[in-house]
Amino acid sequence: MKCPFCGYEENKVIDSRASKDGQSVRRRRECIDCKRRFTTYEYVEKVPVMIIKRDGRREPYTREKLLEGIRTACRKRPVSSKSIDDTVDDIERIIFSMEKDEIDSKEIGEIVMGKLKELDEISYVRFASVYRQFRDMNEFVRELNKLLKNGEGIDKNYRN
Repeated sequence: MKCPFCGYEENKVIDSRASKDGQSVRRRRECIDCKRRFTTYEYVEKVPVMIIKRDGRREPYTREKLLEGIRTACRKRPVSSKSIDDTVDDIERIIFSMEKDEIDSKEIGEIVMGKLKELDEISYVRFASVYRQFRDMNEFVRELNKLLKNGEGIDKNYRN
């Protein structure tokens, strides 16, 4: 593994510990050459999953793309990076527990929306507006009304 600071290829492990969820190992390393320290994470390699897009194309699943979509939905919201990472971890657990080689993007979108609804309602609506491709304001308002009808978007102290 190359040092991210100087590019030297030798380093030593200072500390290793399992992550809280037990899905990865966190290692603190020190470069033999420049003596700077950095952190690496090791994950179990998962079976590659192909995502079937709306137009029928297939592309490999990437955590980064999922993470970016959720970060975009949560932008300027009171949602921590840790909460976003935990949400992505939960979604990945669900995806990989399906043990499928190919998963429809609609299926993943529904999982993401469910998790975002639990995390932050505004982020959920933002994601839903892009994912469901609302054609007009009426569709968007209908989705908001569903949230309100289920009592999810109303402060409990405000209800009659």
